[in-house]
Amino acid sequence: MKMRPFGHLAPVATARRRLLAAIRPVSGSESIPLLDAYGRVAAATYRAGAAVPPFARAAWDGYALRSADTRSARPSRPVRLRVIGEVYAEESPGRPLRSGEAVAIATGGAIPGGADAVEVFEEVAEGDRFIDVREPVSRGDHVAEVGEDFRRGATVVRRGEFLTPAAIGGLAAVGERSVKGFRQPRVGIVPNGNELLAPEDPAAPRKIRESNNLTLAAVVRAAGCVPIPYHPTRDDPDLIERAVRRAMASADLVLVTGGSSVGEHDYLPAVLPRIGRLLFHGIAVRPGMPTLAVNARGTAVVGMPGHPTSCLANGFWLLLPALRKLAHLPGPGWFDGVARLRHPVDVPTAGLSTIVPLRVENGWGTPTFHHSSAITSLSGTNAFALLPPRAVHLRSGSRVRAHFLPPPLAVPPIPPIDS
Repeated sequence: MKMRPFGHLAPVATARRRLLAAIRPVSGSESIPLLDAYGRVAAATYRAGAAVPPFARAAWDGYALRSADTRSARPSRPVRLRVIGEVYAEESPGRPLRSGEAVAIATGGAIPGGADAVEVFEEVAEGDRFIDVREPVSRGDHVAEVGEDFRRGATVVRRGEFLTPAAIGGLAAVGERSVKGFRQPRVGIVPNGNELLAPEDPAAPRKIRESNNLTLAAVVRAAGCVPIPYHPTRDDPDLIERAVRRAMASADLVLVTGGSSVGEHDYLPAVLPRIGRLLFHGIAVRPGMPTLAVNARGTAVVGMPGHPTSCLANGFWLLLPALRKLAHLPGPGWFDGVARLRHPVDVPTAGLSTIVPLRVENGWGTPTFHHSSAITSLSGTNAFALLPPRAVHLRSGSRVRAHFLPPPLAVPPIPPIDS
């Protein structure tokens, strides 16, 4: 069995920077019904065509009145106003109020002419067709003025904005029924290896179930992209090249799993440079060292390790930021915090950064890694630490910078009991 040594190992920051530089956010867009728009990214800027609300309305259940009538109101000497009617949200407000009059009004009801404030029910004494107001009411109290939400021409959603529930509500409030959003990037996932079985294949001697397709597909979906999985390809350079080129024809990014290292049957280091310009082969990190990437005329192809833990760990720290950039999503896909190690961690040699997957509970992080080929090394993981490339012994209780993975990538960390 022949082995080819790695050349220069790219530092973690260099590998991530080179891959991100090769990623171009997708440019195509599509019309998306607002019901389906959550989590997408707006491809156009939207402005209010009219003021919202288009009329002054009650922001509270109470009585619409003229604030000037209440200037002399005191608890010992309330001002009495005659109640001349009531206004519900869908009704016409009726005639303008005269001095000394009020109308009962429901939240959302149109403020009658002459009225400029609403006093809530609980603050007045109610009688038969009259109310006693015990404190002065200020102009504008409990009134949503015309354009209070959006003035005409105001920006509702900007191009490139992530469509949150509030953003979708704003679009609905100004009368939009759909939104122009960037299309979701397509990501081809091509596993290779003679030993691999797809989930639908029957069991066979000395074969293993391929799992990287599905774990990476979940990361791809969490980053706002659409996974396009392929059946495992045999360890044959021509077959692998054809499979990669086929995936490139319909994808914005291609991930190839397995065959990325330096063994005799690891063909990706020879195949991918025929497809595009090499960005790196080998990253100074463990797990996940045998990773390579090329830029093929604007389409990045990333060769990922075949070991499930190495593959998924690289899917978090390396791929996730690239996938989010491809989909116009902000940030790397995690948030930073601090965790204390529940058990010691040893990094015995210098030169390689170390990924330490963590299950964080009550501020304490339990390292979960036990083997690169065991997907259970990441079971229950909700964060990871990226230790620097130097030999280090971290004792139990040591504080480490942790990158927390939000749902749906992981179950959120259990907060401290006293938080």
